[in-house]
Amino acid sequence: MRFLVTNDDGIYAQGLAAIKQELERLGDVLVIAPVTEQSAVGHTITISDPLKVIPIHRSGEFYGYGITGSPADCVKLGISCIMDPPPDVVVSGINKGENVGINVLYSGTVSAATEALILGFTGIALSVDNYINPDYSAASLFGSRLAYTLASRDKPLPFALNVNCPSAPIDKIRGVKITKQGNSRLKDKFVKRVDPRGNTYFWQGGRTVMMDEAEDEDIDAVCLKNGMISITPIHYRLGWSGDVTILGDLDLEGLLRGS
Repeated sequence: MRFLVTNDDGIYAQGLAAIKQELERLGDVLVIAPVTEQSAVGHTITISDPLKVIPIHRSGEFYGYGITGSPADCVKLGISCIMDPPPDVVVSGINKGENVGINVLYSGTVSAATEALILGFTGIALSVDNYINPDYSAASLFGSRLAYTLASRDKPLPFALNVNCPSAPIDKIRGVKITKQGNSRLKDKFVKRVDPRGNTYFWQGGRTVMMDEAEDEDIDAVCLKNGMISITPIHYRLGWSGDVTILGDLDLEGLLRGS
C-alpha cells in the first residue's frame, strides 16, 4: 500500500509529520511537498519556472522531496515522474486551520486532493480547526484509517474528499458526517502600514465566518463547529448547474450580433 503525502504548509510542517507518522504504520509513504509555505495558493501550477526536486533529510534520515512549487505541482510531479508504481491514495495535510465553505477555492491543501482526482486517483485533504495551537491527534488517526480503507479497495475510484477535524484527541470527537460545502468564507480584513521608505502596503488577514447558514450539521462548517468530523466530497467541475433563469432577460443573440 502506497501513499503520497503533500501539503501547503511546507514540508517541515508539524501537521505533515503527524499524518506521515500514522500512515507509516500502515504502508509505504513518500512525502513530496513544497519547500516553503504555499497556503492559499489555490490550484496554482508552475509553468514559467523550473521545478526543483530537493531531497530533504531530518535527524540524519531521508524524509521526502521538497519541491519549489505548489501543492498541485507536487501531486503532478509525484505521480508523473517520481513515484513508480504510483500511489494508491494521495493525502494532503494536515492543514493548520479549517478548510470549509468558499475557502476551499483558496486552499492549496484541497487543491492537492483535487489534482489527484484530475489525474484519476483518490485524494484526501485533511485540516484541523485551529491555527494557533492545533492538536493533530484525531485528524492523523482518523485520516490514516480513512486513507488505508480507501486504498484497500479492489479497484480504488478517482474521487476527492475534503476532511475537516476538530483540533482534539480522538476520544473527544462527537462523530463523523458526510457533509455539503456551505457558504462560510473569509471575512476580509486589511491592515494598512507604511514601510521605512514611505511606501504604503496592506497586510491581508481576516477570519472564517458562517454566512446565512442554519444550525444544520449537514453543512461542513456547522458539523465541525459541533465537534464532529466533516467529510465533503469535492470535484473540479465548477460549472453551475443550478437555476439559470437569472440569465433569462439577456438578449444573448443580440450580444452576439452586436444589435
